[in-house]
Amino acid sequence: MWVVGRWQKHLLEKFQKYLLLDMHGSEQNGEVFKLVFCRDTMDSVKQSAALCLLRLYRTSPDLVPMGDWTSRVVHLLNDQHLGVVTAATSLITTLAQKNPEEFKTSVSLAVSRLSRIVTSASTDLQDYTYYFVPAPWLSVKLLRLLQCYPPPEDPAVRGRLTECLETILNKAQEPPKSKKVQHSNAKNAVLFEAISLIIHHDSEPNLLVRACNQLGQFLQHRETNLRYLALESMCTLASSEFSHEAVKTHIETVINALKTERDVSVRQRAVDLLYAMCDRSNAQQIVAEMLNYLETADYSIREEIVLKVAILAEKYAVDYTWYVDTILNLIRIAGDYVSEEVWYRVIQIVINRDDVQGYAAKTVFEALQAPACHENLVKVGGYILGEFGNLIAGDPRSSPLIQFNLLHSKFHLCSVPTRALLLSTYIKFVNLFPEIKTTIQDVLRSDSQLKNADVELQQRAVEYLRLSTIASTDILATVLEEMPPFPERESSILAKLKKKKGPSTVTDLEEIKKERSSDMNGSAEPTPVNASNVSTPSPSADLLGLGAVPLTNSAPAPSSSGSLLVDVFSDSSVAVPLAPGSEDNFASSSDLASSEVVSEEPADAVHDADELIHKFICKNNGVLFENQLLQIGLKSEFRQNLGRMFIFYGNKTSTQFLNFTPTVICSDELQSSLNLQTKPVDPIVDGGAQVQQVVNIECISDFMDAPILNIQFRYGGTLQNLSVKLPITLNKFFQPTEMSSQDFFQRWKQLSSSKQEVQNIFKAKHPMDTEITKAKIIGFGSALLEEVDPNPANFVGAGIIHTKTIQIGCLLRLEPNLQAQMYRLTLRTSKEAVSRRLCELLSEQF
Repeated sequence: MWVVGRWQKHLLEKFQKYLLLDMHGSEQNGEVFKLVFCRDTMDSVKQSAALCLLRLYRTSPDLVPMGDWTSRVVHLLNDQHLGVVTAATSLITTLAQKNPEEFKTSVSLAVSRLSRIVTSASTDLQDYTYYFVPAPWLSVKLLRLLQCYPPPEDPAVRGRLTECLETILNKAQEPPKSKKVQHSNAKNAVLFEAISLIIHHDSEPNLLVRACNQLGQFLQHRETNLRYLALESMCTLASSEFSHEAVKTHIETVINALKTERDVSVRQRAVDLLYAMCDRSNAQQIVAEMLNYLETADYSIREEIVLKVAILAEKYAVDYTWYVDTILNLIRIAGDYVSEEVWYRVIQIVINRDDVQGYAAKTVFEALQAPACHENLVKVGGYILGEFGNLIAGDPRSSPLIQFNLLHSKFHLCSVPTRALLLSTYIKFVNLFPEIKTTIQDVLRSDSQLKNADVELQQRAVEYLRLSTIASTDILATVLEEMPPFPERESSILAKLKKKKGPSTVTDLEEIKKERSSDMNGSAEPTPVNASNVSTPSPSADLLGLGAVPLTNSAPAPSSSGSLLVDVFSDSSVAVPLAPGSEDNFASSSDLASSEVVSEEPADAVHDADELIHKFICKNNGVLFENQLLQIGLKSEFRQNLGRMFIFYGNKTSTQFLNFTPTVICSDELQSSLNLQTKPVDPIVDGGAQVQQVVNIECISDFMDAPILNIQFRYGGTLQNLSVKLPITLNKFFQPTEMSSQDFFQRWKQLSSSKQEVQNIFKAKHPMDTEITKAKIIGFGSALLEEVDPNPANFVGAGIIHTKTIQIGCLLRLEPNLQAQMYRLTLRTSKEAVSRRLCELLSEQF
C-alpha cells in the first residue's frame, strides 16, 4: 500500500507540474497525453489531464497534433468513470468542430453512452444524478457533440438515437419528481438541447412536430426564461418544412405574448417568430399585428420590426395596393426608423409594376395632405409624383398646380438631401406639366435657391433653371423621361436584415422560405430621381461610412497599426438617421461572452479617464483610447433623449485577443438616470482586425457622472484589463433652440435666481479664435444666437436638454477678454445641478 500511495502521489505531483507549464512553449505536452491514455492513471488525474489538453488546444492548437491518438481520445467515451467521459466529451466536441472527419467515429459511441443515461433510473447513477436527473451535464455535452454531425447513416445507430430523443421528450411530459427549481432547470436543459439536435438534423417529421408541441406548452409558462427559449427554438422550427404548419397553430399565443410580455427580449423573440411563421395564408394578419405593436414598441427594436414588416409586405403581397398602403402606414407610424432601403424599395416596386402606379400616386398625394408628415413620406411623394403625377392630374383636386404647391409647402421643413430630391421633382414637373413651368421657374429663380448656402442646392437650382429655359420640348422629354424598370436582384432590405441579424439567424431561414415560396417581385434598390443622384449619398447604405474598414475579426491586417481606425473616424462622415437597436437587440446574458475568472492583477488600467472624454464634449467621433495593443474608437449620434453609440475595438497586434469581454458599468445612481443596452461582441478578435459593439442609450433624467467601459481579454496568456469612461454626457441630449434677442433676455431674467445660475471665470487654455469658439458652442449642442448680445464679441446660446421625464431649458453666455486671455461663462437653467454640470463640461473646452 505504501508503494501504491507513493506512486499516486508521484503522478499527481507530476501532473500538477505540467498544468503550470507555459502554454505556448512546452515541449513536454506529450506527457499530458500519456496521463490521459495510461491505464494506471487515476480517474481524477485522467479527467484533469483531458481538461488540460482542452485548454492547451484552445490556447495553442498547434501544440496538440492530430494523429494516431485521435481514436484513443474517442474511446474515452466508453470509460467507466463519468467524470472522465464528461471531460473527454468537452475535448472531443472542441476538436470535432475544427476536424469533423477525424472524430466521426465518436457519433456511435456518443449515441450509445446517451442511450445508457436516458434509459437509466436516477438511482443507477447516484454520484452523477442531480435532483433526480441522471448526469444532466454529460447528457447536454453529448447532445452538443452530436450536433457537429449530420444524422447517423447507420440505421441501427440512427434508430437508437431516435429512441433516446423520444425518451427525453416523453420524460418532459412526466410529472416533476421534485418541486425544487434545480430539478426543472436540469430537466429543461437536457430537453432544450435535445430539441436543438432534432432541429439540427431536420429529418424526423414526428420528432419535429413533437418538439414544436412541447415548446408550445412553454409559451405560456410562468418562467420568463422558458418562454424566451421556447420562442427562440420555435423560430428555427418554423423554417422546417415538416414543422412549419405545427408552428403556425400557435400564432394567437405568440401575438398575445407580443402584446402582454413585460420583458423586451421576449417580445423581440415573439416578433422573430411571427416573422418566421409568416406565409401567404397569414401574412396580412401578422403584418397588421406588427404594425399595431410598432406604435408602442421599445425603441431599441423598432428598426428591425420596420425591416421585417417591409420584407413581409413585399414577399407576400397579392394585391400591391395593400403593399403600398402598408409601407405608407409604416412611414406614418415609425418614420424615424424607416431606412432608405425601405423607401427605395417601395419606389422600385411601383416603377416596376404599371398596375399600381396610379394608385400609388393617388395614395401618396392624399397622405401628403396631412398637416404633419414624416420627411421619408415627402421623399416617397416627391419621387412618385415626379414620375407618375400625370396619372392623377385629370382630377381637379390633384391638378398639377395643387401637386406642386403641396410638395413645395413641405420644402422648407426638409433636410438638404430631401430638398435636392424635391428640386429634381420640380424639373420633372416642367416636362410633365408645361402649364406650371413659369411657376416652377420663379421658385428656381428665387434668391433662396440661386444664393443658397448649400452648394448642392444652389447648383441644382441654377442648372435646372437653365435647362428649363433653353431646352426645347423634345430635349426636355428626352432628358427627363420616365425612369426605366429596375433590374432584378436581391432585396436590399433583406440584405440589411441579414447584416443586422447575422448569417446564422436570417440566411438559412430565408433560403428555405425562398424554396417554399418564390419572391413575387424584383429586388433592385432604386436611387432617387436620376437628376438627384448627384452628390446625395445614401447614409444607410453604408451606415457609418465604413465601407473600406473591416468590421469583422476576419479582416486582413492593416499596413500599419497606427492607421487601423483612421478612416473610421473622419469628421466628414455622413450623418445617419437615428434608429436605435435591432441587431439581435439586447441579448440575454447567456449570449454574452463570459470572461475567465482569474486572480491576476489587471495588466493595464486607465486612470485619467476624465481627461479622455473632454475631447468628445463637442464632437461625437474619434479615437477614445489607444495603446500598443488596442485602439478604441467611437461614432455616436443623439436625438432628443435617445442615442446610439458604435464602439470599435481594433487589435493592433498580429496575435488573437481571447475571451474579449467589454462591459459597460453604471453606478446605482446613474442606472436610474441612464438606460444603456449593449450588444455582445465576438470573444475572439484576430490580429489586425476590428469588431464593433452597439450601445443604445436612453436618458431618463439629468445625470452627472459617465458610464465606465471595462475591457478584459487575454493577450499572450496574460490578462489585460482596462477601464475608460464613455463620453455620454448631459450635453449630448441638447436640442438647439433659436430665439430672438427680446425672447432671450426675457427668459434670461426669468432664470435669475441664484440656484439657477452658475458662473465660472477661467484662464483660456487654447488660442482664443472666434470661429473655433463658435464651432465648439454649436458642437456642445446649443444653438448659437447671432446678433443677440449687445456686445458683438460675446457668444450666446440656447437649447433644451431632453430627458424622458422632463425637458430643461438652458441659456448660456460666454464673454471673452482677449487682453487678459480670460473667459467668463454663465449658464442658466431651471435646475442648479444641470447648470453646474453644463458649466463644468463647457469650461474645459476653452
